[in-house]
Amino acid sequence: MIRKNLIRFGILAGVAVALCMNYSCKQTKKEESAPTETAEEVVEPETQDFKISLAQWSIHKMIREDGVDPYTFAEKAKAWGFEGLEYVSGLYYPELEKANFSAEAMKNFVDKSLAESKKHGLENLIIMVDGQGDLATPDEAARNAAVESHHKWVDAAAALGCHSIRVNLNGSSDPEEWTAASVDGLTKLSTYAKEKNINVIVENHGGLSSNGAMMAKVFEKVNMENCGTLPDFGNFCITWGKWPECLDAYDRYKGMKELMPYAKAVSAKSHDFDEEGNEIHSDYSRMLQIVKDAGYSGYIGVEYEGSELSEEEGILATKNLLLKLMK
Repeated sequence: MIRKNLIRFGILAGVAVALCMNYSCKQTKKEESAPTETAEEVVEPETQDFKISLAQWSIHKMIREDGVDPYTFAEKAKAWGFEGLEYVSGLYYPELEKANFSAEAMKNFVDKSLAESKKHGLENLIIMVDGQGDLATPDEAARNAAVESHHKWVDAAAALGCHSIRVNLNGSSDPEEWTAASVDGLTKLSTYAKEKNINVIVENHGGLSSNGAMMAKVFEKVNMENCGTLPDFGNFCITWGKWPECLDAYDRYKGMKELMPYAKAVSAKSHDFDEEGNEIHSDYSRMLQIVKDAGYSGYIGVEYEGSELSEEEGILATKNLLLKLMK
């Protein structure tokens, strides 16, 4: 894109484009014309000092298959150069379920995690909560039970100093039923969380929650300051066939634009990379431009979920790609 400051120096348009690509020239709001964005274009994001966090799901194989202690999460994240932590509740369930999620067991999780985060100087951001009941089920009694089941995680997030818990909107597959149930479940849970100064955020995580337009309608109806989204670059499959075949995929760039106005966190999902280090399923440059255009300035979380690279290699490849594009 041709910048006015370059034009004033009389540099030819082609040279200006090359210089801007090499030296991260900033856009100005006074540009007289700009090419229309297409799916094929590579959009260079402006320099933006986002902080980068690590989603604990990125090391779930280490924990579940290799026996790595989940409480070493902060130590590993620090060694890999991250600043924030996004916990995954399910990686602690083996010990918590044995104690039936007792107050003592939950306190132990909080105390150990808090001690490790302080030891390594990292910020606790989110607990990603799974398996605690369906917040979008049309069964009101089951939905209310799910809301109550999430309360302990709201309390844990507050004790850890996190800003949010991430929840899922599982339940009905009927759009009208799902919307009504989602609004009710989120409103009830967010009302409880508000008293604890915690946000309730929803990730596009399959089913109707991966439909950006429908999700946006839910948050318009909930209309609570502490209820929002966690847009994920890659979770836009509505209906899965035999893994990894997606039978019904939502446009990920359209979805990101629809979810970003409500975003309180962002997840940079990655799977596979080309020889130049680019993620082959999502155009990270274009994704970062969408994030930047929405006015977002919080953490961006690395969530590697691939199988070609080891978890450590995939985590670092994702982090390095983000840093390259940000600078």
